[in-house]
Amino acid sequence: MKAAELIAIEDLYGAHNYKPLDVVIERAKGPWVWDVEGKKYLDCLAAYSAVNQGHCHPRLVRAMQQQAEILTLTSRAFRNNLWPLFAKETCELLGYESMLPMNGGAEAVETGIKLCRRWGYVTKGIPQYDAEIIVCSGNFHGRTTTIVSFSDDPLAKDFYGPYTPGFITIPYGDAEALEKAITPRTAAFLVEPIQGEAGVVVPPPGYLARAAEICKAHNVLLFCDEIQSGLGRTGKLLASEHEQVKPDVISIGKALSGGMYPVSAVLSSREIMNVFKHATHGSTYGGNPMACAVSREALRVLVDEKLAENAVVQGSYLMDELRKIRHPHIDFVRGKGLWIGLVLKQDGPKAMTYCHKLKEQGVLAKDTHDWIIRFAPPLVITREEVDWAMERIRRVFA
Repeated sequence: MKAAELIAIEDLYGAHNYKPLDVVIERAKGPWVWDVEGKKYLDCLAAYSAVNQGHCHPRLVRAMQQQAEILTLTSRAFRNNLWPLFAKETCELLGYESMLPMNGGAEAVETGIKLCRRWGYVTKGIPQYDAEIIVCSGNFHGRTTTIVSFSDDPLAKDFYGPYTPGFITIPYGDAEALEKAITPRTAAFLVEPIQGEAGVVVPPPGYLARAAEICKAHNVLLFCDEIQSGLGRTGKLLASEHEQVKPDVISIGKALSGGMYPVSAVLSSREIMNVFKHATHGSTYGGNPMACAVSREALRVLVDEKLAENAVVQGSYLMDELRKIRHPHIDFVRGKGLWIGLVLKQDGPKAMTYCHKLKEQGVLAKDTHDWIIRFAPPLVITREEVDWAMERIRRVFA
């Protein structure tokens, strides 16, 4: 079936909550995808960092196929043989003691919020229903009702109230604002080490380290959302490692399964995680054998193929090459590792215009907040493939 026909069917039967580029992808391998007409593209979004290991990595495909024939789901009513190993290996790799498995990224953030609030009541002694969590302007942590309650993006938030209370918003990257906002009711500070949906916004050097110091001094949990920034994307397994920070709580997802299956998790210390007791939180699919089998292999691939290290090498090169482009509509380029935002001046065409032009050249990238183009290819990308992309990016900005 032709792309136009499929798009028409989607527009007729599908909800219109997304406005994707009009490319209909049929198959993929590594950093490459092909549409239904057979045209080849370089994927420079990586499903918002879910396919850091590349599309359809053979080791992940094999792990999924093998597990699908053995056992896929038990629910948490019964134990399975893979969840203990997945928990042990993930905790040891990332330096934590305890882990709670979920499915989508927003579920993990919601779980982390519940963990921080419960810790605030049970351990810190905040009067029940008074706990506050400090968040940042420009944040993006998902699209559930609670999470959009503290969003400042009208598209994400408007017409979904009444909103969940208990969140205090401060400017991103401002450690002094964090310290001023803390009160005896503050349970946690929820922050992205690098803001992804806001346009790959990198905070000032030392910001996260200072935030960690402030949180420790005031007995406040530092909760870092590493769902997009984690698992190799910025050149470290966790973006918080760039400032030698170990958050009290982290959420991970997306690349945790290499794009094969929805898998997410919250990690913390045993002391903090143990505020959860029987029946206080759960998920039917969380920790299921299929998720565990795929995710265990996905983490091994990240380590075995040194994908974080490749993100440093190829990301530095790509960022340098993008900064060499001289064009009246380009303002500046920012990022970390293979997570890059090209920021346009607001006196010319919007980012989506350039994304359409890039698509015609065989490069798939996505806009955010009207004036920013994100470049975040799978971490398996090679220097030759970066050069291939740059040749076409230069044509668009000639």
